[in-house]
Amino acid sequence: MAGTSKGESRTGLLNGFAAYGMWGLVPLFWPLLKPAGATEILAHRMVWSLVFVAVALVFVRRWAWAGELLRQPRRLALVTVAAAVITVNWGVYIWAVNSGHVVEASLGYFINPLVTIAMGVLILKERLRRVQWAAVGVAVAAVLTLTLAYGRPPWISLILAFSFATYGLVKKKVNLGGVESLAAEAAVQFVPALGYLLWLSATGGSTFTTEGAGHAALLASTGIVTALPLVCFGAAAIRVPLSTLGLLQYLAPVFQFLLGVLYFHEAMPPERWAGFALVWLALTLLTGDALRTARRARTTLARSTDRARRTTGTPRRPAAVPAPETMDTQA
Repeated sequence: MAGTSKGESRTGLLNGFAAYGMWGLVPLFWPLLKPAGATEILAHRMVWSLVFVAVALVFVRRWAWAGELLRQPRRLALVTVAAAVITVNWGVYIWAVNSGHVVEASLGYFINPLVTIAMGVLILKERLRRVQWAAVGVAVAAVLTLTLAYGRPPWISLILAFSFATYGLVKKKVNLGGVESLAAEAAVQFVPALGYLLWLSATGGSTFTTEGAGHAALLASTGIVTALPLVCFGAAAIRVPLSTLGLLQYLAPVFQFLLGVLYFHEAMPPERWAGFALVWLALTLLTGDALRTARRARTTLARSTDRARRTTGTPRRPAAVPAPETMDTQA
């Protein structure tokens, strides 16, 4: 069993690295689709995502959820909201990357966890610990600093952060698996996206059939680029602790930030570095607090379990020594 657990943990970590690594490196892909504009790329992404996911679901024969969803109007409405919100997120992100704003786009995913916390307070009436309040305060200071640095509020970052946080909140209420959720959302997006592409072709604005087979293949591959990281993420989510996934999620914006600075050579004057430093400080506070809280919860659970065993007279089993990978990731 120990060997199996260790192998599962390694598989989960590899899938987690793959998922967030692909999300982090995706800014290298969108410029390859030029001369297609951001809206055309977005429409192809929505159309081909449904094609790719439908083929995958046919292969694994997982369709029972679709009938259940159609019989639940409230969940179907939430899926529609999720589809609309992620459409905004995808469109702004594609436009940002192809317009030379990779660093600002990465900022959106750095501050997304902080926006999620703020939405939890405002919408779900959650109570924050002092360290979480401090992290939110530092994040507000970071946004103000970056507003001065850019000469305007970092709208791209804020739209990406708030749209993705809203998407996560809605998906939590829908409670569908990753692939199933993407299929449902893509089904909502499919008709308007296909209609736009047909209109674009009729008016001579489409690049799908005018830029060669290679360009057409790249546009079609947007479905794979969308779905494959999600499949890897699903494989990771069932094999590694949520605390580990919480740490891995920072890989994507880190890669995007490094690409923006080192590959796309976007300007980073001192005041922008100061703003990003404040964001990273807020995330450090938030992550440290989350890890301490998780550690205390595990300790409390272990003690209560031990007391229950002593009360009922159940012999205590020798504690198994966790694999090194597990110890490192749960520290």
